[in-house]
Amino acid sequence: CSFPERHPQFAGFLHASPAQLSDALRAHDLVVVIGAPVFTFHVEGHAAIFDGDATIFQITDDPDAAAVTPVGTSIIATMKPALGLLLDLLPGSKRASPKGRMLPPAPQAADPLPVEFLLHSLSQAMPEGTSVVEEVPSHRPAMQKFMPMPGQDSFYTMASGGLGYSLPAAVGMALGKPKQRTVCLIGDGSAMYSIQALWTAAQRKLPLTVVVINNSGYGAMRSFSQVMQVRNVPGLELPGIDFVRLAEGMGCHAVRVTKAAELGDALKRGMAHEGTSLVEAVVDSAVPVLYGQKH
Repeated sequence: CSFPERHPQFAGFLHASPAQLSDALRAHDLVVVIGAPVFTFHVEGHAAIFDGDATIFQITDDPDAAAVTPVGTSIIATMKPALGLLLDLLPGSKRASPKGRMLPPAPQAADPLPVEFLLHSLSQAMPEGTSVVEEVPSHRPAMQKFMPMPGQDSFYTMASGGLGYSLPAAVGMALGKPKQRTVCLIGDGSAMYSIQALWTAAQRKLPLTVVVINNSGYGAMRSFSQVMQVRNVPGLELPGIDFVRLAEGMGCHAVRVTKAAELGDALKRGMAHEGTSLVEAVVDSAVPVLYGQKH
């Protein structure tokens, strides 16, 4: 996260689907991509944005990202001086600033626990200076909507669709920032790739709070199987995993939350715990619609 998501000119996020991303940029004749790939897609499909209606420029310090850009002009440079030069070259403009994103109203508490309420509550509970390391692919749209990140050094995640990165990465982040809280926001499926990272965090008494969103399976893969129109995919359900007992067995403080009324106190205690804590939030296992299609 390099741009503050609470900035009045922040306009939102681009989709990982080629068709949805192209629709979002359809009205624009010029696209400038700064410090990022052109673009990161997670599903197959036609990207109309590359058909020539828009002029695309990329400024990046990553030669590999420049080399794989499908169309447009890529400039390899360091961001800060490149943007300073660009601002010097641009003429003044009398155009009014475009309207930024309007944040939605706070979600309502309900039972079973809505993911949106959980994420909003977590956003409110995190102390200032918290770094979030995220791996909740099936809930990322809700996170982007209800957990606006403050900017630099506040948010980290894996590239595209890799799984298993964020729990050990959060331990590394907490090692590097011992005076600030790190929050690992992770799904139950993702957590099981490297659950033993909790032991390291507990042994080191790291200021880490792990929030496991438990929807009893691989929610992102459930949605992906719908996009691919594949039925009855085996191995996507993960019933019966007790993350509280797993965490306690590795030396962490842990609590399970199933009701909205329990959530605020559980998060507050988890953030204040001296050392590593885990909050398991049990949510609905309904299949999310992630890529604009449902079959």
